[in-house]
Amino acid sequence: MRRLRLRRDASLTLLLGASLGLLLYAQRDGVAPTTSAPRAPGRAAPKPTPRFRTFQLPDAGAALPAYEGDTPAPPTPTGPFDFARYLRAKDQRHFPLLINQPHKCRGDGAPGGHPDLLIAVKSVAADFERRQAVRQTWGAEGRVHGALVRRVFLLGVPRSLGSDRADGGEVGGAQTHWSALLQAESRAYADILLWAFDDTFFNLTLKEIHFLAWASAFCPDVRFVFKGDADVFVNIGNLLEFLASRDPAQDLLAGDVIVQARPIRMRASKYYIPEAVYGLPAYPAYAGGGGFVLSGATLHRLAGACAQVELFPIDDVFLGMCLQRLQLTPEPHPAFRTFGISQPSAAPHLSTFDPCFYRELVVVHGLSAADIWLMWRLLHGPHGPACAHPQPVAAGPFQWDS
Repeated sequence: MRRLRLRRDASLTLLLGASLGLLLYAQRDGVAPTTSAPRAPGRAAPKPTPRFRTFQLPDAGAALPAYEGDTPAPPTPTGPFDFARYLRAKDQRHFPLLINQPHKCRGDGAPGGHPDLLIAVKSVAADFERRQAVRQTWGAEGRVHGALVRRVFLLGVPRSLGSDRADGGEVGGAQTHWSALLQAESRAYADILLWAFDDTFFNLTLKEIHFLAWASAFCPDVRFVFKGDADVFVNIGNLLEFLASRDPAQDLLAGDVIVQARPIRMRASKYYIPEAVYGLPAYPAYAGGGGFVLSGATLHRLAGACAQVELFPIDDVFLGMCLQRLQLTPEPHPAFRTFGISQPSAAPHLSTFDPCFYRELVVVHGLSAADIWLMWRLLHGPHGPACAHPQPVAAGPFQWDS
Protein backbone atom coordinates (compact mmCIF):
# COMPACT_ATOMS: atom_id res chain seq x y z
CA MET A 1 0.00 0.00 0.00
CA ARG A 2 2.83 2.42 0.87
CA ARG A 3 4.41 1.84 -2.58
CA LEU A 4 1.08 2.49 -4.35
CA ARG A 5 0.57 5.67 -2.31
CA LEU A 6 4.07 6.92 -3.23
CA ARG A 7 3.47 6.13 -6.90
CA ARG A 8 0.14 7.97 -6.79
CA ASP A 9 1.76 11.01 -5.10
CA ALA A 10 4.55 11.06 -7.68
CA SER A 11 2.04 10.92 -10.58
CA LEU A 12 0.00 13.74 -9.04
CA THR A 13 3.16 15.85 -8.59
CA LEU A 14 4.14 15.34 -12.24
CA LEU A 15 0.62 16.24 -13.38
CA LEU A 16 0.57 19.44 -11.31
CA GLY A 17 4.05 20.37 -12.55
CA ALA A 18 3.03 19.91 -16.18
CA SER A 19 -0.13 21.99 -15.65
CA LEU A 20 1.88 24.79 -14.01
CA GLY A 21 4.39 24.74 -16.86
CA LEU A 22 1.63 25.04 -19.46
CA LEU A 23 0.05 27.93 -17.53
CA LEU A 24 3.35 29.82 -17.31
CA TYR A 25 4.03 29.22 -21.01
CA ALA A 26 0.59 30.56 -21.95
CA GLN A 27 1.09 33.65 -19.77
CA ARG A 28 4.48 34.27 -21.33
CA ASP A 29 3.03 34.15 -24.83
CA GLY A 30 0.22 36.45 -23.78
CA VAL A 31 2.55 39.27 -22.72
CA ALA A 32 5.33 38.82 -25.22
CA PRO A 33 6.01 41.91 -27.31
CA THR A 34 4.86 41.70 -30.89
CA THR A 35 5.96 43.45 -34.04
CA SER A 36 4.09 43.39 -37.32
CA ALA A 37 5.52 40.87 -39.75
CA PRO A 38 6.35 42.03 -43.27
CA ARG A 39 3.22 42.38 -45.36
CA ALA A 40 2.74 40.37 -48.51
CA PRO A 41 3.40 42.19 -51.80
CA GLY A 42 0.42 44.22 -52.94
CA ARG A 43 -1.39 43.97 -49.60
CA ALA A 44 -2.20 47.28 -47.92
CA ALA A 45 -0.73 47.78 -44.50
CA PRO A 46 -3.25 48.16 -41.67
CA LYS A 47 -3.56 51.68 -40.32
CA PRO A 48 -1.57 52.07 -37.09
CA THR A 49 -3.58 52.37 -33.92
CA PRO A 50 -2.35 55.09 -31.55
CA ARG A 51 -1.39 53.71 -28.17
CA PHE A 52 0.28 54.82 -24.97
CA ARG A 53 3.21 52.95 -23.48
CA THR A 54 2.06 52.31 -19.91
CA PHE A 55 4.39 51.47 -17.09
CA GLN A 56 2.66 49.51 -14.35
CA LEU A 57 2.95 50.91 -10.86
CA PRO A 58 4.55 48.19 -8.71
CA ASP A 59 3.60 47.44 -5.12
CA ALA A 60 5.42 49.26 -2.37
CA GLY A 61 8.89 47.85 -1.90
CA ALA A 62 8.86 46.04 -5.25
CA ALA A 63 11.48 46.55 -7.90
CA LEU A 64 10.96 49.29 -10.48
CA PRO A 65 11.72 47.46 -13.72
CA ALA A 66 10.10 49.17 -16.68
CA TYR A 67 11.29 52.79 -16.88
CA GLU A 68 14.80 51.97 -15.69
CA GLY A 69 15.27 48.84 -17.78
CA ASP A 70 13.85 50.14 -21.06
CA THR A 71 15.36 53.61 -21.08
CA PRO A 72 18.15 53.89 -23.65
CA ALA A 73 21.63 54.77 -22.45
CA PRO A 74 22.36 58.49 -22.04
CA PRO A 75 24.22 60.26 -24.84
CA THR A 76 27.16 61.07 -22.54
CA PRO A 77 28.62 59.01 -19.68
CA THR A 78 27.40 60.06 -16.26
CA GLY A 79 28.48 59.23 -12.73
CA PRO A 80 26.63 59.61 -9.44
CA PHE A 81 24.40 62.66 -9.66
CA ASP A 82 25.33 65.48 -7.28
CA PHE A 83 21.88 66.68 -6.17
CA ALA A 84 23.29 69.19 -3.71
CA ARG A 85 25.10 70.93 -6.56
CA TYR A 86 22.04 70.59 -8.80
CA LEU A 87 19.75 72.22 -6.25
CA ARG A 88 22.20 75.09 -5.79
CA ALA A 89 22.38 75.78 -9.54
CA LYS A 90 18.93 74.63 -10.71
CA ASP A 91 17.67 78.16 -11.32
CA GLN A 92 20.55 79.03 -13.65
CA ARG A 93 18.88 78.67 -17.02
CA HIS A 94 20.38 81.36 -19.28
CA PHE A 95 23.67 80.55 -21.01
CA PRO A 96 25.36 82.34 -23.92
CA LEU A 97 25.07 81.00 -27.46
CA LEU A 98 28.65 80.43 -28.65
CA ILE A 99 27.84 79.27 -32.21
CA ASN A 100 24.64 80.41 -33.89
CA GLN A 101 22.89 79.80 -37.23
CA PRO A 102 20.73 82.92 -37.49
CA HIS A 103 19.90 82.39 -41.18
CA LYS A 104 18.89 78.74 -40.89
CA CYS A 105 15.16 79.28 -41.38
CA ARG A 106 15.15 82.03 -44.01
CA GLY A 107 14.03 79.63 -46.74
CA ASP A 108 15.59 78.71 -50.07
CA GLY A 109 14.89 81.95 -51.92
CA ALA A 110 11.49 80.82 -53.22
CA PRO A 111 8.27 82.62 -52.29
CA GLY A 112 7.02 81.36 -48.93
CA GLY A 113 10.32 79.56 -48.48
CA HIS A 114 10.08 79.05 -44.74
CA PRO A 115 10.95 75.49 -43.63
CA ASP A 116 8.20 72.91 -43.55
CA LEU A 117 10.28 70.77 -41.18
CA LEU A 118 13.14 71.72 -38.88
CA ILE A 119 15.21 68.77 -37.67
CA ALA A 120 16.92 69.34 -34.31
CA VAL A 121 19.33 66.63 -33.18
CA LYS A 122 20.89 66.39 -29.72
CA SER A 123 24.60 65.70 -30.07
CA VAL A 124 27.93 66.04 -28.26
CA ALA A 125 31.10 67.66 -29.55
CA ALA A 126 33.07 64.44 -30.01
CA ASP A 127 30.34 62.64 -31.97
CA PHE A 128 31.20 63.92 -35.44
CA GLU A 129 30.65 60.46 -36.96
CA ARG A 130 26.98 60.34 -35.96
CA ARG A 131 26.41 63.88 -37.20
CA GLN A 132 27.85 62.91 -40.57
CA ALA A 133 25.60 59.86 -40.74
CA VAL A 134 22.54 62.03 -40.07
CA ARG A 135 23.64 64.65 -42.65
CA GLN A 136 24.13 62.04 -45.34
CA THR A 137 20.92 60.08 -44.67
CA TRP A 138 17.62 61.03 -43.06
CA GLY A 139 18.71 64.52 -41.95
CA ALA A 140 19.72 65.83 -45.38
CA GLU A 141 18.64 69.42 -46.04
CA GLY A 142 16.72 70.65 -49.07
CA ARG A 143 13.50 69.64 -50.76
CA VAL A 144 12.25 66.22 -49.62
CA HIS A 145 8.98 65.04 -51.21
CA GLY A 146 8.26 68.70 -51.92
CA ALA A 147 8.83 69.83 -48.32
CA LEU A 148 11.65 72.20 -47.37
CA VAL A 149 13.77 70.58 -44.63
CA ARG A 150 16.37 72.29 -42.45
CA ARG A 151 18.69 70.78 -39.81
CA VAL A 152 20.56 71.84 -36.66
CA PHE A 153 22.63 69.96 -34.06
CA LEU A 154 22.34 70.96 -30.40
CA LEU A 155 25.56 70.94 -28.39
CA GLY A 156 26.98 72.10 -25.08
CA VAL A 157 30.60 72.50 -24.07
CA PRO A 158 32.39 69.19 -23.39
CA ARG A 159 32.52 68.79 -19.62
CA SER A 160 36.28 68.35 -19.47
CA LEU A 161 36.66 71.70 -21.22
CA GLY A 162 34.40 73.51 -18.81
CA SER A 163 36.40 72.15 -15.86
CA ASP A 164 39.70 73.19 -17.50
CA ARG A 165 38.89 76.88 -17.31
CA ALA A 166 40.83 78.89 -14.76
CA ASP A 167 38.94 81.47 -12.75
CA GLY A 168 38.76 84.41 -15.09
CA GLY A 169 41.79 83.17 -17.01
CA GLU A 170 42.50 81.74 -20.41
CA VAL A 171 41.20 78.31 -21.41
CA GLY A 172 43.55 75.42 -21.96
CA GLY A 173 44.76 73.83 -25.17
CA ALA A 174 41.93 71.27 -25.20
CA GLN A 175 39.35 74.07 -25.23
CA THR A 176 41.10 75.76 -28.16
CA HIS A 177 41.27 72.42 -30.00
CA TRP A 178 37.55 71.61 -29.67
CA SER A 179 36.49 75.17 -30.28
CA ALA A 180 38.46 75.28 -33.52
CA LEU A 181 37.00 71.97 -34.68
CA LEU A 182 33.43 72.99 -33.98
CA GLN A 183 33.94 76.38 -35.62
CA ALA A 184 35.31 74.65 -38.73
CA GLU A 185 32.39 72.19 -38.75
CA SER A 186 29.96 75.09 -38.42
CA ARG A 187 31.55 76.89 -41.38
CA ALA A 188 31.38 73.71 -43.47
CA TYR A 189 27.80 72.66 -42.71
CA ALA A 190 26.10 75.68 -41.05
CA ASP A 191 24.15 73.44 -38.67
CA ILE A 192 25.91 73.67 -35.28
CA LEU A 193 24.28 75.36 -32.28
CA LEU A 194 26.65 75.51 -29.28
CA TRP A 195 25.74 76.84 -25.83
CA ALA A 196 28.06 77.58 -22.92
CA PHE A 197 26.74 74.96 -20.45
CA ASP A 198 28.45 71.64 -19.72
CA ASP A 199 27.21 68.92 -22.07
CA THR A 200 26.10 66.28 -19.54
CA PHE A 201 23.13 63.95 -19.34
CA PHE A 202 21.37 65.99 -16.65
CA ASN A 203 21.94 69.19 -18.61
CA LEU A 204 19.82 67.93 -21.50
CA THR A 205 16.99 69.94 -19.95
CA LEU A 206 19.08 73.07 -20.54
CA LYS A 207 19.48 71.96 -24.14
CA GLU A 208 15.69 71.62 -24.36
CA ILE A 209 14.83 75.10 -23.12
CA HIS A 210 17.62 76.82 -25.05
CA PHE A 211 16.56 75.16 -28.30
CA LEU A 212 12.90 76.09 -27.79
CA ALA A 213 13.90 79.70 -27.19
CA TRP A 214 16.25 79.69 -30.21
CA ALA A 215 13.68 78.15 -32.57
CA SER A 216 10.98 80.59 -31.45
CA ALA A 217 13.34 83.51 -32.14
CA PHE A 218 15.09 82.37 -35.34
CA CYS A 219 12.48 80.02 -36.89
CA PRO A 220 9.18 81.73 -36.00
CA ASP A 221 7.40 80.53 -39.16
CA VAL A 222 8.53 76.90 -39.20
CA ARG A 223 5.59 74.54 -39.74
CA PHE A 224 6.84 71.48 -37.83
CA VAL A 225 9.87 70.49 -35.76
CA PHE A 226 11.32 67.02 -35.30
CA LYS A 227 13.58 66.74 -32.26
CA GLY A 228 15.54 63.61 -31.47
CA ASP A 229 18.81 61.93 -30.61
CA ALA A 230 21.76 61.35 -32.92
CA ASP A 231 21.39 57.56 -32.61
CA VAL A 232 17.92 57.34 -34.17
CA PHE A 233 16.88 56.34 -37.66
CA VAL A 234 14.04 58.42 -39.12
CA ASN A 235 12.01 57.41 -42.15
CA ILE A 236 11.60 61.00 -43.26
CA GLY A 237 9.09 60.12 -45.99
CA ASN A 238 6.76 58.50 -43.45
CA LEU A 239 7.18 61.45 -41.11
CA LEU A 240 6.26 63.95 -43.84
CA GLU A 241 3.31 61.78 -44.87
CA PHE A 242 2.06 61.82 -41.28
CA LEU A 243 2.40 65.62 -41.12
CA ALA A 244 0.78 66.27 -44.51
CA SER A 245 -2.72 66.22 -43.05
CA ARG A 246 -1.85 68.16 -39.88
CA ASP A 247 -2.34 71.87 -39.37
CA PRO A 248 0.81 73.60 -38.07
CA ALA A 249 -1.39 76.28 -36.49
CA GLN A 250 -2.95 73.63 -34.20
CA ASP A 251 -1.32 72.02 -31.19
CA LEU A 252 0.55 68.78 -31.85
CA LEU A 253 3.26 66.83 -30.07
CA ALA A 254 3.40 63.20 -31.21
CA GLY A 255 5.76 60.37 -30.42
CA ASP A 256 6.20 57.31 -28.23
CA VAL A 257 4.04 58.47 -25.32
CA ILE A 258 4.80 57.11 -21.84
CA VAL A 259 2.29 57.27 -19.01
CA GLN A 260 2.41 56.27 -15.35
CA ALA A 261 6.21 56.16 -15.18
CA ARG A 262 7.34 56.25 -11.56
CA PRO A 263 10.31 58.24 -10.27
CA ILE A 264 13.28 56.01 -9.54
CA ARG A 265 14.07 56.09 -5.83
CA MET A 266 17.10 53.77 -5.93
CA ARG A 267 20.28 55.77 -5.32
CA ALA A 268 22.37 53.51 -7.55
CA SER A 269 20.33 54.43 -10.62
CA LYS A 270 21.39 57.24 -12.94
CA TYR A 271 17.69 58.19 -13.01
CA TYR A 272 17.48 58.47 -9.21
CA ILE A 273 15.13 61.26 -8.17
CA PRO A 274 14.71 61.91 -4.42
CA GLU A 275 11.33 62.88 -3.05
CA ALA A 276 12.71 66.31 -2.16
CA VAL A 277 13.05 66.98 -5.91
CA TYR A 278 9.83 65.27 -7.06
CA GLY A 279 7.35 64.05 -4.46
CA LEU A 280 4.48 62.77 -6.62
CA PRO A 281 4.10 59.01 -7.23
CA ALA A 282 4.16 59.22 -11.07
CA TYR A 283 5.37 61.53 -13.81
CA PRO A 284 2.96 63.28 -16.19
CA ALA A 285 2.56 61.78 -19.66
CA TYR A 286 5.52 62.56 -21.89
CA ALA A 287 6.97 61.59 -25.26
CA GLY A 288 10.20 59.60 -25.27
CA GLY A 289 13.10 61.95 -25.91
CA GLY A 290 14.60 59.71 -28.60
CA GLY A 291 12.39 61.37 -31.19
CA PHE A 292 9.12 63.30 -31.36
CA VAL A 293 7.47 65.87 -33.63
CA LEU A 294 5.65 69.07 -32.74
CA SER A 295 3.82 71.79 -34.63
CA GLY A 296 4.94 75.37 -34.97
CA ALA A 297 2.08 76.49 -32.74
CA THR A 298 3.09 74.08 -29.97
CA LEU A 299 6.73 75.12 -30.35
CA HIS A 300 5.93 78.70 -29.39
CA ARG A 301 3.59 77.72 -26.56
CA LEU A 302 6.11 75.24 -25.14
CA ALA A 303 8.88 77.82 -25.21
CA GLY A 304 6.75 80.08 -23.03
CA ALA A 305 5.60 77.31 -20.68
CA CYS A 306 9.06 75.80 -20.18
CA ALA A 307 10.39 79.23 -19.21
CA GLN A 308 7.96 79.14 -16.27
CA VAL A 309 8.35 75.50 -15.14
CA GLU A 310 11.04 74.68 -12.59
CA LEU A 311 13.91 72.80 -14.20
CA PHE A 312 13.94 69.01 -13.80
CA PRO A 313 17.02 66.86 -14.49
CA ILE A 314 15.34 64.41 -16.93
CA ASP A 315 14.63 66.30 -20.14
CA ASP A 316 11.72 64.33 -21.62
CA VAL A 317 9.93 64.23 -18.25
CA PHE A 318 10.51 67.98 -17.95
CA LEU A 319 8.85 68.47 -21.32
CA GLY A 320 5.88 66.45 -20.07
CA MET A 321 5.63 68.86 -17.14
CA CYS A 322 5.57 71.79 -19.58
CA LEU A 323 2.80 70.07 -21.59
CA GLN A 324 0.88 69.52 -18.37
CA ARG A 325 1.12 73.24 -17.61
CA LEU A 326 -0.39 73.94 -21.05
CA GLN A 327 -3.05 71.24 -20.45
CA LEU A 328 -1.87 69.48 -23.62
CA THR A 329 -1.77 65.71 -23.98
CA PRO A 330 0.99 64.24 -26.17
CA GLU A 331 -0.32 62.15 -29.04
CA PRO A 332 0.84 58.52 -29.17
CA HIS A 333 1.96 57.07 -32.49
CA PRO A 334 3.00 53.39 -32.81
CA ALA A 335 5.57 54.10 -35.53
CA PHE A 336 7.76 56.03 -33.08
CA ARG A 337 9.93 53.32 -31.50
CA THR A 338 12.11 55.13 -28.97
CA PHE A 339 12.83 51.81 -27.25
CA GLY A 340 13.89 50.05 -30.45
CA ILE A 341 12.12 47.20 -32.24
CA SER A 342 11.07 44.19 -30.17
CA GLN A 343 11.79 40.72 -31.49
CA PRO A 344 8.53 39.38 -33.04
CA SER A 345 7.21 36.50 -30.94
CA ALA A 346 5.32 35.13 -33.95
CA ALA A 347 8.44 35.15 -36.17
CA PRO A 348 11.51 34.79 -33.94
CA HIS A 349 13.65 33.86 -36.96
CA LEU A 350 13.33 37.40 -38.39
CA SER A 351 16.02 39.95 -37.71
CA THR A 352 14.80 43.24 -36.27
CA PHE A 353 17.40 45.03 -38.39
CA ASP A 354 15.38 44.50 -41.55
CA PRO A 355 14.13 47.09 -44.06
CA CYS A 356 10.74 45.35 -44.01
CA PHE A 357 10.28 46.73 -40.49
CA TYR A 358 11.91 50.10 -40.99
CA ARG A 359 9.91 51.04 -44.09
CA GLU A 360 6.70 51.02 -41.99
CA LEU A 361 8.07 53.06 -39.06
CA VAL A 362 8.94 56.70 -38.41
CA VAL A 363 11.57 56.60 -35.65
CA VAL A 364 13.76 53.76 -34.37
CA HIS A 365 16.11 54.51 -31.48
CA GLY A 366 19.46 53.00 -30.58
CA LEU A 367 21.44 52.61 -33.85
CA SER A 368 25.12 53.10 -34.57
CA ALA A 369 26.27 55.50 -37.27
CA ALA A 370 27.02 52.53 -39.55
CA ASP A 371 23.56 51.05 -38.90
CA ILE A 372 21.88 54.36 -39.79
CA TRP A 373 23.81 54.65 -43.03
CA LEU A 374 23.25 51.01 -44.00
CA MET A 375 19.50 51.04 -43.30
CA TRP A 376 19.15 54.22 -45.32
CA ARG A 377 20.87 52.53 -48.27
CA LEU A 378 18.72 49.40 -47.88
CA LEU A 379 15.55 51.50 -48.02
CA HIS A 380 16.63 54.00 -50.68
CA GLY A 381 18.79 51.90 -52.99
CA PRO A 382 18.05 51.70 -56.73
CA HIS A 383 15.92 48.56 -56.28
CA GLY A 384 14.08 49.63 -53.13
CA PRO A 385 13.83 47.44 -50.01
CA ALA A 386 14.28 43.74 -50.74
CA CYS A 387 10.98 42.83 -49.05
CA ALA A 388 9.08 44.84 -51.68
CA HIS A 389 9.90 42.20 -54.31
CA PRO A 390 8.07 38.87 -54.62
CA GLN A 391 11.39 37.20 -55.45
CA PRO A 392 14.74 37.80 -53.76
CA VAL A 393 16.97 40.29 -55.52
CA ALA A 394 19.83 38.56 -57.31
CA ALA A 395 22.94 38.59 -55.18
CA GLY A 396 25.97 40.46 -56.48
CA PRO A 397 29.11 42.18 -55.32
CA PHE A 398 28.46 44.94 -52.81
CA GLN A 399 29.16 48.45 -54.09
CA TRP A 400 29.23 51.50 -51.83
CA ASP A 401 28.02 53.83 -54.57
CA SER A 402 25.36 51.58 -56.10
